[in-house]
Amino acid sequence: MMTLKLADVSTEYLKDKDLKKDDVITFMTWVNKQPHLPEINELQAILFLQSCYYRNEAAKAAIDNFFTVKTHCPEFFRERNATVKTVKAALDVCVFATLPKKTPEGYTIFFMKLVDTSPNKFIFADVLKCLDMTCLLHLHQQGTSSGHVIVIDMAGVVLGHMARLGPLTIKKFLYYLQEAMPVRLKGLHFFNIVPFMDKIFALMRPFMKKELMSKFYMHNSVNDLVNFIPRDCLPSDYRGTSDSASVLQEQMKIKMRDNIPFFAWEEKQTVDETVRPGKPKSVNEIFGVEGTFKKLELD
Repeated sequence: MMTLKLADVSTEYLKDKDLKKDDVITFMTWVNKQPHLPEINELQAILFLQSCYYRNEAAKAAIDNFFTVKTHCPEFFRERNATVKTVKAALDVCVFATLPKKTPEGYTIFFMKLVDTSPNKFIFADVLKCLDMTCLLHLHQQGTSSGHVIVIDMAGVVLGHMARLGPLTIKKFLYYLQEAMPVRLKGLHFFNIVPFMDKIFALMRPFMKKELMSKFYMHNSVNDLVNFIPRDCLPSDYRGTSDSASVLQEQMKIKMRDNIPFFAWEEKQTVDETVRPGKPKSVNEIFGVEGTFKKLELD
């Protein structure tokens, strides 16, 4: 644990008067008494309680879902290492960044953009893995935020990319985003949207709850996006004050390499289904049988 660069918990208590140490210790003690869950630290307890707006039962469900999904979705949660070929490739294909400037509301912005536009290089699960690595590293190093927005530039996306979006992969990741990830999601913004965005949305929609639907935004261009996210928060490519997308991309590659010990630690935190109280969980139970997607053929 000593080699990990994690956020200082004492700072977290100063950030938010609603965060009470007693509640955190009670929650952490509960988690660490569950036979099937891994041991968590105080920061992780804070992240889950805060992201669930201090609702104890919601935080318990979220942290169980979090470690359960991590255990049963190796395509997102294994080999999270910047020296592994698949991760290196995904970091070449897309820019993943936490933008340095927050929104006026104090929301953290996670940004993603395609840089290598050839569809055959686009491995959807690996891209989602790197997006999650970006978010989780930020959460563990910078701590809580009053909110989070995900901003995705769709420039360069073609029909060939859409053919690589597996419905089961979409279902798994949207379940994780909605039921498990310790973020206060305030918006999911797609801009420079493509003519077939309705078809991509049709793949996502069955797996989106009403709450996520209300935070889902599609913008034709950056000029529409800036009605929601101020331009000065964005990379310089969009006349913002942040570094350019290519600089952000290189910075993230370095950051991922510098934090290999963090991802190695995090990867070990899984559930032990053999000792789960009640019935063990399986992929089929959580996400439905894979066969149900056979009918969902793309037009």
